[in-house]
Amino acid sequence: MQAADKYDVVIGLEVHAQLNTLSKAFSADPNAFGSDPNQNVSVISLGHPGSLPKLNARVVEHAIKLGLAAGSKIAPSVSFARKNYFYTDLPKGYQISQHESPVCDGGNIMIRMKGISKNIRLTRIHIEEDAGKSLHDQMPDASWIDLNRAGVPLLEIVTEPDLNSGEEAQAYLGEIRRLVRYLQICDGNMEEGSLRCDANVSIKKKSETKLGTRTEIKNLNSISNVRKAIEFEVNRQVDILERGENVIQQTVSYDDQRNLTFPLRSKEEADDYRYFPEPDLNPFEIPEDLISRIRSELPSLPNELYRKFTEEFGLGDADAEALIESAPLAGYFEELVNDAKPKTAANWLLGPVKSWMNENNSGIEEFPLSPAKLQSLIKLTTDELVSYTAAQQKLLPALLLNPDLDPGSLAEGMDLLKETGEDIILNQVKEALDKYPEKVQEYHRGKKGLLGLFMGEVMKLSGGKADPAIANKMILEELLNRKQ
Repeated sequence: MQAADKYDVVIGLEVHAQLNTLSKAFSADPNAFGSDPNQNVSVISLGHPGSLPKLNARVVEHAIKLGLAAGSKIAPSVSFARKNYFYTDLPKGYQISQHESPVCDGGNIMIRMKGISKNIRLTRIHIEEDAGKSLHDQMPDASWIDLNRAGVPLLEIVTEPDLNSGEEAQAYLGEIRRLVRYLQICDGNMEEGSLRCDANVSIKKKSETKLGTRTEIKNLNSISNVRKAIEFEVNRQVDILERGENVIQQTVSYDDQRNLTFPLRSKEEADDYRYFPEPDLNPFEIPEDLISRIRSELPSLPNELYRKFTEEFGLGDADAEALIESAPLAGYFEELVNDAKPKTAANWLLGPVKSWMNENNSGIEEFPLSPAKLQSLIKLTTDELVSYTAAQQKLLPALLLNPDLDPGSLAEGMDLLKETGEDIILNQVKEALDKYPEKVQEYHRGKKGLLGLFMGEVMKLSGGKADPAIANKMILEELLNRKQ
């Protein structure tokens, strides 16, 4: 049975974004991925008695930046709490987090699916520290502990239960990843654990108002897995209710190899963590001038650029979404479009340039041509001096090898400038038609689509230099002359 037939799906997400500060949240230990195990540690991150935490100011600035970008209310004063639970990779036996006074309250993240927008409300964004990492696959009869990650700063971004499908959850997580990358506060690499997601999932019959019993899917480590795990869990809960049984509130994990969730433990509530104020960190105030400075430094954000590209530049939804994929790509496009028509600039960026990026596994930052240089190349085609085919297939590759050269001079040196002399083109037209006498007869019998064959042959004979408009006109005239 499909859940949509009978049940409403209710989803809330908790996303943990690992901040890219140089040091950890409450110590001077390096915050670096890929170090040898247990190298980025000290008495503070190891939880030695008598060691005292000290707040990293950059963590607070990153939190404010994300809150402002999401339209959250920034708290004038915040404090920290101890969240008590025992994990083998949490040396202190508690996690420094925020409980009653998160740094950011409310806000929303807009997602778009097939051109339709939806606002996902945020409950809060708060600061906390990460735990270490347990390694269970190093030895058959023991687990190893790497505490490099212990104390690394996190922002936990908590939504209201506004998501109603695995597809929406996937879109939301993708938007969060794009936003933290635009803000340059997190690299968003889920494969390295920089962005992790927990999903709270419940279902209820459409006729009911009370929410169903929820389960929490922990530590989803890819955007596609978020969708797949939620869809499996929804179907699992539907099957349970259809059998007349009750869903048990619990924490589950997702096995992406077998595409199923399995229970870890009963779901904790806030009371289970025994929160109490962190005695070693005083409450602190966030001055208005700090908020104002960070607001003034915010870059253009994805949704702002989407509106600009669609409303001001007249681009379609698919083009706009592709261009705001990353801040550098959007910035390159904005420079390029200063001297080019938006659709033409988009076609070049999302066509030949994107192909180069894919083939070289590189971003636009590594593309050898500046926006001004690429615009000079584009102008040769819009001024009808070089055909698009010749520019894309011959001139662009040559220019990428010699980015300091002038595109016009290079085109002339490569003999790529269009031939507009009518005598030359007429000879090429006659040669093309002479090659296919049977096709000429078929054309006159009604197969007008053969015009493309003749045009292709003329372009081949001219090396792509024949002016298409002139060539097309001459082909039609010569075909008329040859009509029997």
